[in-house]
Amino acid sequence: MNKVLIIFASMVISLSACTTANKTPEEVTETIPVNDFPTQDRVEYVLECIEKRGGLRYETLYPCICSIDKIATQMSYKEYAEAKTFTFMRSTPGEKGGIFRDTPKAEVLRNKLQDAQKFAEESCFVQM
Repeated sequence: MNKVLIIFASMVISLSACTTANKTPEEVTETIPVNDFPTQDRVEYVLECIEKRGGLRYETLYPCICSIDKIATQMSYKEYAEAKTFTFMRSTPGEKGGIFRDTPKAEVLRNKLQDAQKFAEESCFVQM
């Protein structure tokens, strides 16, 4: 898996360099959209998505990349990170888990993440 991760990371770095090659700083600023999702979080999402869909293949790589891009259009990184935390920690038992289960903010952000994931699924994956 480490070899696959290294190959994938190299591809991401290579592709991102292609978009800015031979451009002045002004041109780069104009063409790159504002994006507050860190690369590490994008890569982690894509790797998890690929694993859930049966491993690294051409048919899984591009839809998974598309998916995180679509999610990023639906919510800010701060919302995404909080929603992931609320979702992951929701199963924490007892009173300590209540903040992740029972607060209105937790429910709103979990629902927003679910809606963004549904939008990404419909936009990026071929339905059969």
